[in-house]
Amino acid sequence: MSTVVIDIEGLHKTFGKNQVLKNINLKVRAGEMVGLIGASGSGKSTLIRIIGGLETMDPGGHIKLFGKTTQVNGKRTVEQRILRRNIGIIFQQFNLVGRLSLLTNVLIGRLAHNPSWKGMIKFFPRDEKIKALEALERVKMVDYSHQRASTLSGGQQQRGAIARALTQEAEMILADEPIASLDPASSDRVMNLLCDINTQDDTPVVVSLHQFEVATTRCERIVALKNGEIIYDGKASGISEADLVDLYGVEEGICSLGADRPAPVMQAG
Repeated sequence: MSTVVIDIEGLHKTFGKNQVLKNINLKVRAGEMVGLIGASGSGKSTLIRIIGGLETMDPGGHIKLFGKTTQVNGKRTVEQRILRRNIGIIFQQFNLVGRLSLLTNVLIGRLAHNPSWKGMIKFFPRDEKIKALEALERVKMVDYSHQRASTLSGGQQQRGAIARALTQEAEMILADEPIASLDPASSDRVMNLLCDINTQDDTPVVVSLHQFEVATTRCERIVALKNGEIIYDGKASGISEADLVDLYGVEEGICSLGADRPAPVMQAG
């Protein structure tokens, strides 16, 4: 059985009087691609941010990444800071610096591997620049490497964000609604790349998606959240129309999961 790379037990998260996550217990193994689904406000983004160390959980419970405790009793551990460079986080709004070139943005993925002064003066060794260009070639964006990030389309910026994670040499990808603001063609390209990273590099990917049909065709495993609780965790093929009706609160018949569901496209485009 493959190694557990994410191990969460007893995770709760409260903002003020609002309990966003309730008793989350979750294990993700090496090589898995997990689709995290749920209606807006279900806690998907908060869970992604807590796993990535951008938020802390409430006291009680623990999070382990790659077998090392990164949060316990509501506090980050030393291991969290050490392992942070191994976690690539892809955000809905890309998080590129608009005034910098695409190449420089991608090279930012190397900052965790270098002394901070090198990043301040934008000093990156030749081998790291080659690594960044190879990543841009993989996402089919190398021709835009010297273009300002602000001049790129949303889909192009998101592919740049994926290249940044590749340059970072992330051992795990956490993607928070990476296609929420993209057109269908750009969404396909981004999801194809995430599938490619998962299958070709054997990198575990946890991707939160508002579009359940994308999750169920691209991810073998689905974790569904409702009101901060996991209500389904299993194979994508096992989730029913009734489950989705309950999850999204829509009327019977609106969701369609028939046998003609399209097969996932696994090659990067």
